[in-house]
Amino acid sequence: MVVPQVGALVATDTCEEPYRLLDPSGTVVEPVAGFLLDLQAAGRSVATLRSYGMDLLRWFRFLWAVGVAWDRASRIEARDFSRWLQLAGKPARVHWRRRGQSGTGIEDRTSMAPLPVTVNQVTGKPLPGKKYAATTIAHSETVLRAFYDFQAEMSAGPVINPFPLARARRAGRANAHHNPMEPFRNERTGLYRPRVPRRIPRSIPDEVFNELFARLPSHRDRALVAFFVSTGARAAELLGVTQDGVDPGMQVISVVRKGSRAVQQLPASPDAFVWLRLYQVELEGRVPRGRGRPLWWTLRRPHRPLTYHALHRMFERVNDTLGANWTLHDLRHTAAYRMAEDPALPLTDVQHVLGHAHLTTTQIYLTPRQDDVIRRVLAHHAGQTARRAAQVEPTPAPGYRPETLDVLFGRRP
Repeated sequence: MVVPQVGALVATDTCEEPYRLLDPSGTVVEPVAGFLLDLQAAGRSVATLRSYGMDLLRWFRFLWAVGVAWDRASRIEARDFSRWLQLAGKPARVHWRRRGQSGTGIEDRTSMAPLPVTVNQVTGKPLPGKKYAATTIAHSETVLRAFYDFQAEMSAGPVINPFPLARARRAGRANAHHNPMEPFRNERTGLYRPRVPRRIPRSIPDEVFNELFARLPSHRDRALVAFFVSTGARAAELLGVTQDGVDPGMQVISVVRKGSRAVQQLPASPDAFVWLRLYQVELEGRVPRGRGRPLWWTLRRPHRPLTYHALHRMFERVNDTLGANWTLHDLRHTAAYRMAEDPALPLTDVQHVLGHAHLTTTQIYLTPRQDDVIRRVLAHHAGQTARRAAQVEPTPAPGYRPETLDVLFGRRP
């Protein structure tokens, strides 16, 4: 099935309506606009609005291709859309410098053959494939079910949600016979929601991190990475730090949490503040100073506040020199593992620093690292081989006949 890449999710650069979904004619899709405004009223971040908007754009492109209006979509369209996401693969997007040269704007499905599952030799992490990940499909199903639930509450859209909950979850009360000694199960399972594999967080080993840190090109980048691995802050949280949010005397920085939007002080290592001061001296008199001003700026003129995409590209360039595919979020995992492995630091303190709502989320960092497990098992195999080689057959006491011992121990019939 060919789905044209028509319509777009555009940023408006306004706080009243950060994103708009446009149809092929350039008209705003009003049902989506109302849904995004409702999310904004519920306190969702701009990044969440963009994420939801991209899922809705993918769904509307599918409906435009099959010729079905959004308010006439049934479970058949929802089923086929879920199958299409799993089977068709990601669209082959044209580079922004070549846009307008292809002339069709149609997704190229000729190169959508699935690639074998491979991993990066440095990090051990799987390489991105041409198929949509199970987490992407699951997130899309959740967003679309919430979209149609909202339309039903507004007396719009189809009477029955095209993305219902699973049949086994709709009858009876959730967790009606729950054992208090066991954790609660997630009862909000969609009918077309795929199984998402449980992933173990990947942290950067100390020796690899030292090499990565040595290849960072500037004091600003060293300060950022040092704050990442000592505070465990997310990328958006650290980039949102203002100049008055740094307190070297107390050795803390103030970030705005992603979910609750609350301001929280996070302790950081002394090295991070040393690199921060070197970066500030380097840009002295070249960037605006004052309360509320951004802390992180671009290094090239004209100086602008550092964005996530610029930071992400910097980290990608450092990865290329190592042949690795570490991400900025792996730095958060590294900080979490380092804190969780310290016996003098309670796990509840780690939960507070990471900003987790539930302690069970923090407990995933008690899972052994994959690199450590592989190293210990290989050492076990090597020890087994050495022990077998060191084993010497015992010499029987005098007086026993050799042929009798052979029969007794099964060396011959």
